[in-house]
Amino acid sequence: MSDAAEKWVFGYGSLLWRPGFDFAERARALLRGYHRSFCIYSHHYRGTPENPGLVLGLNSGGDCVGNAFRIAPENWNAVKAYLDERELVTNTYIPADVEVELEDGRTVIAHTYVADPTHQQYAGNLPVRTAVEIIVAAHGSVGPNLEYLENTVLHLDEMGIVDPPLHDLMDLVRREYGEINMGAGI
Repeated sequence: MSDAAEKWVFGYGSLLWRPGFDFAERARALLRGYHRSFCIYSHHYRGTPENPGLVLGLNSGGDCVGNAFRIAPENWNAVKAYLDERELVTNTYIPADVEVELEDGRTVIAHTYVADPTHQQYAGNLPVRTAVEIIVAAHGSVGPNLEYLENTVLHLDEMGIVDPPLHDLMDLVRREYGEINMGAGI
């Protein structure tokens, strides 16, 4: 286990390409017991209450490979406040401290945000076609929902991570809507 003074954050979605905070170390990490899923209706960043988008959450079951970020002790309070403001806009996530295994074999406790299956914005496991239709149509305060999907898949590819459900979504978008390239956002 890590030193008690160390603080870590586990990122599985937009934190892969836009952490938005200073970190002392970034490492590929495996979280067991949760999987990455487009299971949260977005009413803010990638959609609106009238036309919700979909964003990622951690759902129970399976495994998730993402990034763990080591935070210097003197930065922890600011990083935690930033992440809470970013991730808890509508309280669709539950803050959690989880055990992750780093690529080099170390095991650390990392702070993350898991989907709240009791929240009204919890979408659950939608059919791929339904998810694509929502993602293609939605636009929120930081941009198109499609941009979020594209950036996530692009960064998973860069990290060498195959996530079949997300790649299936992206493949269906490309087949039905052509290639996209929208830049990076939240």
